[in-house]
Amino acid sequence: MQDKVLESRQNREGTSIRRRRECLSCGYRFTSYERIEEKPIIVIKKNGTEQTFDLSKVERGIRTSTDKLKISQATIERLLHAIEDEVIEIAGHERKITSSAIGEATLRQLYKVSKVAYVRFASVYREFNDLDKFIEEIENIARSVTPEEESR
Repeated sequence: MQDKVLESRQNREGTSIRRRRECLSCGYRFTSYERIEEKPIIVIKKNGTEQTFDLSKVERGIRTSTDKLKISQATIERLLHAIEDEVIEIAGHERKITSSAIGEATLRQLYKVSKVAYVRFASVYREFNDLDKFIEEIENIARSVTPEEESR
């Protein structure tokens, strides 16, 4: 089948292209979508092994840390997009990032949404194995809370 492209548009995120096409033999018009394929981001784990970045792993950690908190699905989605954007920025053109950089990016974004979720995530990510580490982290948060945040 021979066709010609009538119009092309990229979506807002720049991840796909929508093309309006027309069949040259019968004149039928249709739309095709092309996904822009990028080189995957490689995560360098603490033990030195490498694997492809998987946002669903971050999402599992986020969902666990926000469980039973009043955080909307939309807020979690925004949080995941912000983390993904930060990971892409850190990975740069080499498309490599350490797992610890992903963890820290996740903590930075969680801190903005919920201090409780932040501490929950940090307790697993930073491997808090005694009460003193919990107390220290909570004291750090308490020192950094602004009066406006406190009144909420």
